[in-house]
Amino acid sequence: MMIYGIWTFCAALAAFIISAVLGRFLIPYLHKLNFGQTILDIGPSWHKNKQGTPTMGGIMFIAAITVVTIISTIVYIFTGADFINTYFADIPKESLLIFAGLGLALANGLIGFIDDYIKVVKKRNLGLTAKQKLVFQFAVAAIYLAVLGFFGCDTATIIPFVGEVDLGFFYYIIAAVAIVGIVNAVNLTDGVDGLDGSITFFACVSFMLIASMLDSLGLTAMCAASCGACLGFLVWNSHPAKVFMGDTGSLFLGGLVCALAFAMDMPILLIPVGIVYIAEELSVILQVSYFKLTHGKRLFKMSPIHHHFEMCGWSEVKIVAVFSAVTAVFGAVAFALVYFGVK
Repeated sequence: MMIYGIWTFCAALAAFIISAVLGRFLIPYLHKLNFGQTILDIGPSWHKNKQGTPTMGGIMFIAAITVVTIISTIVYIFTGADFINTYFADIPKESLLIFAGLGLALANGLIGFIDDYIKVVKKRNLGLTAKQKLVFQFAVAAIYLAVLGFFGCDTATIIPFVGEVDLGFFYYIIAAVAIVGIVNAVNLTDGVDGLDGSITFFACVSFMLIASMLDSLGLTAMCAASCGACLGFLVWNSHPAKVFMGDTGSLFLGGLVCALAFAMDMPILLIPVGIVYIAEELSVILQVSYFKLTHGKRLFKMSPIHHHFEMCGWSEVKIVAVFSAVTAVFGAVAFALVYFGVK
């Protein structure tokens, strides 16, 4: 148990340091390149004073999570497999799932980077079109699921208090839609200083505790690295933000939280752990649907829902605090579901 604690602490600390220190050099560099965020008129008017704040800051935690996860997983493999006479089958399945999950996150981060690049370099405010993003995201999700199948994962999934449920071919359809949906939900959550990073921090804490309970040491380290990297980014992104994560960061985080849930073979945990992400996405869907059905009326003052609370007079700090608290509570619910319903 002490080894677990030391392993987890080192992963979190290393990722925090890398992410926070990178900000010291990356932010001035982004300023130098004029990679400033363009604030669209569809958001709250007072957000205009954030015009020009550097974006693509997600590179900080992407680098931290990637480096620490790769190093910790390789160490985990060396201590868990016979590397003198090793072959592919000797590598722990958990480690293979970690690398596949990291690939999912990085691929989505690349989509985000392309989108940000078009916005800030090509000066096309909307970046990739919605259709282009969806095509890329579904392609990435399909490749990820194919890789999982190659590693021996079948179409069965674990549901707390129910057990293992085999969904057959529908597993791939449901999984792909869930991945793309959560990735975009995390992207929509990035609209207030520190919000996406804070919520993802608490989501990763929940996954870390669950992974530890399931004795998944490699996955615990990946979750810990994600927690530390998010905190390191928040050093620069908390209100008032000195840098934004951009789609580069938010799409990466979306892929990351999906990867953690799928690596545990319990993607259903994305519902309680990602409750705020889902609420953000549903608020947009409801707003658009209601607007069309009523020919111009709005259900919320503005969507995603964090902007609704802004329009109600909530400060950005209060929104982050309340949304983070909700994530923490539902993360505890997820932990209880696994503890009593699976473990």
